[in-house]
Amino acid sequence: MNGTDADAALARRHQPRLMLDRAEPFRPLAAGYAVYREEGQSLSSKFRIRPQAHAVIEYAIWYDWDIQHLYDLEHVWVHVDAAGAVVKVEASRHGARRAMVRPDGSLPLEHGRPVLYSEPGKHAHWADNGEMHVKSGTLIEAMCGAFAGEQGVHLSNRFSHAGLISASALENRLARLKMKRAAFVPSWDFARSGDEQGGIALVPWAVLEQWIPKRVARLVEDLPSSVPHLAAVFLDCGDTLADEATEEKIPGTEIVTRADLIPGAADTVRQLVASGYRLALVADGPRKTFENILGAHRLWDCFEAHVISEDVGELKPSARMFAAAADALCLSDEDCRRTVMVGNNLQRDILGANRFGLISVFLAWSKRRSHKHRLRRERPRLTISHIWKLPDLLERIELSLPLPEMQAEQQP
Repeated sequence: MNGTDADAALARRHQPRLMLDRAEPFRPLAAGYAVYREEGQSLSSKFRIRPQAHAVIEYAIWYDWDIQHLYDLEHVWVHVDAAGAVVKVEASRHGARRAMVRPDGSLPLEHGRPVLYSEPGKHAHWADNGEMHVKSGTLIEAMCGAFAGEQGVHLSNRFSHAGLISASALENRLARLKMKRAAFVPSWDFARSGDEQGGIALVPWAVLEQWIPKRVARLVEDLPSSVPHLAAVFLDCGDTLADEATEEKIPGTEIVTRADLIPGAADTVRQLVASGYRLALVADGPRKTFENILGAHRLWDCFEAHVISEDVGELKPSARMFAAAADALCLSDEDCRRTVMVGNNLQRDILGANRFGLISVFLAWSKRRSHKHRLRRERPRLTISHIWKLPDLLERIELSLPLPEMQAEQQP
């Protein structure tokens, strides 16, 4: 038997059995192994390998998802003596390498295989599930619940540093949304294991290393079609972004030369751009007004389209204004049903949005215009009191959209 076959046999003999919480949404798909017989740098982690006996088997264990981000690569190290007996087990836990020992001091072994408990959602390793629950249960439950989806696509790893993994602002937002939808309450009943459903694919690390960037690229590519999200956000300007009370006009014209923004407007627009939302300005007035106001505050270029009544030839609530914005962003009819219009005018912004089939959001910050609808279609779908509340509202809308069927798992 050559060295490669011997290493494969050794890795199969001592492959860890990973115990999973009954509510765990993500199972380990693959493990890349490497065998070390002398001290050296790990092939797949940041750690140095120092065999405690004859050899160390390193298992790099791949999950598509951690409850807080796309991409999860955990590790287990099994030290064996010349006779093949396990003398030490180590495993990853939130960036650290920990010795795996039961509370009674024994190694967590069954028939030569380490038996480790995977943290619900996070997949860090413990030798004893009771110890995990007592020491980290509250934090784990928080990460699986209120803090699910905090990081989007994980972009601080060996593959992203090498330029092999990347994600756009939209893709990061969709990854966060996917994990927020996957939030769960751990059962603390570890009745499942990675041996189920055909088990974890065991391959040499070199094979897994080549597969991971392709796998991540496929997962990222599938996000727009698998995660419900808003197609676009249309925004009015006056008393939605700019404070009309501060407008200064060229005498004898309607052209505004300057105006202050309402509180939180600039940060909100920039936050929406950073989250990958497609923005269109849909505003009534002269084009020069909005170039002056938004240009002075460096917001003009945040919009992918600028639909101005002076250019269109009609004011809101005319359908032509909303159709022009939809055309500028190449939105389909289905996309429009997933598009939000935010404005301060019930008779123009809200009525027009409702007639066009958009999700209407009334910004009730200014008292300059009526907050009472006259017609049924002037009633907004949603209302916010301040523009800075918009990002949270958009996320809640996205989390309420219907979810398509999930994609099947693929292993290397």
